[in-house]
Order: sequence, then structure tokens, then C-alpha cells
Amino acid sequence: MNTIPHRIYLREDQIPRQWYNLRADMKEKPDPLLNPGTGKPVTLEELTPVFCEELARQELDNETRWIDIPEPVLDFYRMFRPSPLIRAYALEKYLGTPARIYYKFEGNNTSGSHKLNSAAAQAYYAKAQGLKGLTTETGAGQWGTALAEACSFFGLPLTVYMVKCSYEQKPFRKSVIQTFDADIIPSPSDTTNAGRAILAEHPDTTGSLGCAISEAVEKAVSTPGYRYVLGSVLNQVLLHQSIVGLESKIAMEEIGEYPDVVIGCAGGGSNLGGLIAPFMQDKLTGKANPEIIAVEPASCPSFTRGKYAYDFCDTGKITPLARMYTLGSGFIPSASHAGGLRYHGMAPILSKLYHDGYMTAISVNQTSVFEAATLFAKQETILPAPESAHAIRGAIDMALQCKETGEAKTILFGLTGTGYFDMTAYNAFLDGTMSNQIPTDEELAEGLKGLPQIPGIQ
Repeated sequence: MNTIPHRIYLREDQIPRQWYNLRADMKEKPDPLLNPGTGKPVTLEELTPVFCEELARQELDNETRWIDIPEPVLDFYRMFRPSPLIRAYALEKYLGTPARIYYKFEGNNTSGSHKLNSAAAQAYYAKAQGLKGLTTETGAGQWGTALAEACSFFGLPLTVYMVKCSYEQKPFRKSVIQTFDADIIPSPSDTTNAGRAILAEHPDTTGSLGCAISEAVEKAVSTPGYRYVLGSVLNQVLLHQSIVGLESKIAMEEIGEYPDVVIGCAGGGSNLGGLIAPFMQDKLTGKANPEIIAVEPASCPSFTRGKYAYDFCDTGKITPLARMYTLGSGFIPSASHAGGLRYHGMAPILSKLYHDGYMTAISVNQTSVFEAATLFAKQETILPAPESAHAIRGAIDMALQCKETGEAKTILFGLTGTGYFDMTAYNAFLDGTMSNQIPTDEELAEGLKGLPQIPGIQ
């Protein structure tokens, strides 16, 4: 008889009341954001026309280890948190592995993802500042949906620029976002100067997160009382997402477990950064040494084939410069890439940790990702989001490796959400029309040609 329950929930008194700022324990901090005009680190005054004041402060704070979660945000969290830590007994049995597999499931909200953790915080701070509305971008749609939910709750108008190919592939994301009273526009569009410029140069483009960010930022800075918010990449987002890892660690301690391996999908870095935060703290401070693995798509391989360099966070080149692993701000993944995780760069925090050797990364093609997704659904009864399925692929491969070696490792991975809005992608896999589009070295080199030149750095 199993002595560890299938699902482990925290008690009310165990729910974290602070976010953890991983940068405070990093011996070498991530390189600062730079003003592209001056080449100097951005200041709080330069960020506040774009971001809420409190979010701008969090973005630049490298020292405060613990940041209190505001009571209104905690109240919002209580509607869908704590999320369960689940032992994948059925998957373990099917694989015949001695490994113990756990996953943190973030799909118990309408967005179907972890994105609501940061959306709630960002909408709250905007409302508390007295702003009139927000703008954002979304790729696969989870972030746009989550922010629409949060803005509706806190009473803020929202405009969402959604990557055009995702907008066309996932029409019901539009319906849900509109249910929460947000406006949604396929990007690039003719509603902004950035969008019009991109369309003039690439009239048939299917869009990218970089394009959508350019439009959302332009809309925010040109609309009085509005600010821009982002669902991944930024320091502030990884801060808010630390709630995922903190809950995971507390739950594992309750059952006497600690992960030998922590695995997360990697696009911009929000899920991965949040999941690994307290375990990376242990690694940085010498308390433990878990193996931490990022799994990214072979069609958008910023970690495994990108360059560690300063780059724009958007295609229109209007954002600050971030030092990160990047494929170039103009990189646009193949339209046939259906697995999400389409951003051209990786969070500066994660990029620094990867560059310094604290974590590893692998890339996987999308047919193998969907093979893992369907296998997981059959064994664990949850249809995973394609993004999450990258982590599932990594966890299955690690468990099979344990089967070969006989090692009984404890594996933790992040199940960021559900895949019920991704049936076009699942259909393509099931009917055999899904293909694996992997950029050539020449294509990647072309994208990296446009990296900005920073005197004394690159």
C-alpha cells in the first residue's frame, strides 16, 4: 500500500505569505537592464513610465530576499491556491522505473496555467497606484487569459496583443479573454507604429512575442494612465512565481522528500524560475545540490543554441536591453511550431544561472513532446498544455534513465497547466501532420546578426 498520498495539499497556515527573491542569494547578480540610448543601467525613473512603480522597484531589487505578498493578492490566491503536489504513481508504474515522480499542478484556474500568480500581483499593484488600464502581449494565450481574469477582478481595462498564429490557432482563447472584458488584437497589427512597420517589412508574418511586446509597450506609453505588464522573462515575474516552488518544497518536506532532479519547461522563464527558486537557493547556499534541468523546444532553442548577450526584449527595439541567452529579437519561430515557448530570449536570472553552471538545458522536438503529452494524459488523466509537456518529456526520459541504472531518484517537474485550448495542436499530432521544424545554423546566425553592439561588452 502506498504510504504517500497521491495529492499533497498545504494547510492554510503553511501557505507562503512572502515571495522569494532568488537574486538576493546569487553571488554574481544578473547583469542590469540597459537603456539602449545611453548604454547605462536603467533607473527607476526610466522604468516607471512603462511599469507600475512597485513593479519597477521589484524589477531592480537585487538585495531584498523576502517580499511580503499584499493581503488582497493573498485573498485572490486563496481562490486557486495552494495547488496540489501530485505523486505520479500511474506513470511510474507504466514506465517501470524505480524513480519517484512528483509534479506541481498549476491548472486549477480558468487560465489553465501558473500565469495567474503574477497576473494577480501585477493587476493589484496597478489598481493600487490608481492607473486607468494595462496592456500586455500573449503567445499561446495563458498569460493573456490570466491577466484578463485578474484585471476583471480588480476592475482594470486591459488590451491584449496576441501572436497572430496563436490567435488563429486558438480562437477560444479570444472568447475567454473577452469574457473577462479585455480587448484582444492579433499581432502584428495596424493599430500601432511598431505593428505597421513590421507588417511593411514582413507582410505575411505570423508574428512573435517580440512583435506583440513592441505593440503593447507602444500602446501603454502612448495612452495616459496606462502601463505595460509582462508575463515572463522579467525579474518581477520570477519573483511572483516563486510561490510555486515554495509550496512545492513545503509539501515535499511534509512527506519527507527532497528532489534529486527539478525539471521545468523553458520559454521566457516564468514557470521554470518559479519552480526552481527555493531549490536553487539551497544550491547557491550549499544546503543541497539538486540537478536542475530546463527543457526547451528545438524550434526555439535560446539556451542550447542561442548567444549570451545583451539584446532587445522586443522586435521593434523599443524596450530596455537585457543580457540573456537569445536568438535575436527578430527571430520568429516557424508557424508550424505548435508547442508554445516561442520567445526569442530567456529570463536574465536564469540566463546567468545557466551561464555560471548552476543548471543545464536540453532541447526536444515537438513530436516527441506530444508523444509524452498523450502518454501522460492516459496515465495521469490530465491533458497537459504543450508547454508543460516539454517538462513531462524531460521527466519521462530521466525516469527511463533511472530504470536503466537502477537509481531511485526523486524527480519533481512543473505541470504549468492544461491543454484544452490546444486541440488544434493535438489534432495535428494525432492525424500525423505535425512536423519538426528546427532552425539551421545559418538561420540562427542571421537572427543574431542584429544584436546591438554595447561598447565594452559586445
